[in-house]
Amino acid sequence: MVHSINITKVSVRDRLVADVEVWMNDPNDFDFSPRAKLEDNCIKIHNEGDESVSTTFELDSEQMNVAERDRMVELRVKFAVQGMHGVLLHKTPNPRDGPKSKKLAEPRWKTVLPISM
Repeated sequence: MVHSINITKVSVRDRLVADVEVWMNDPNDFDFSPRAKLEDNCIKIHNEGDESVSTTFELDSEQMNVAERDRMVELRVKFAVQGMHGVLLHKTPNPRDGPKSKKLAEPRWKTVLPISM
């Protein structure tokens, strides 16, 4: 189950792009089906079947025009798990910062959602 959803940033590229942070209750939760809805000049993101956990973001005129024109939003989601991810108090130095270092995996994904009006 989704614990909370937060829109961190909305921008316009070729289409409307929303950066979203999603907190899950358990690491084994895979039940996240985002839906987007446009109400007045706000975009609302919620989980399918659970309207109680949602977030809204007020769009400016340019973002509103792009949303009405395309009727879709690119959602860039960053996942975190309640109780597992937080602020580290004692960080160890990361020796993997050279030119041939590999980036560690992060729980992120992108999707394109239709906007219901």
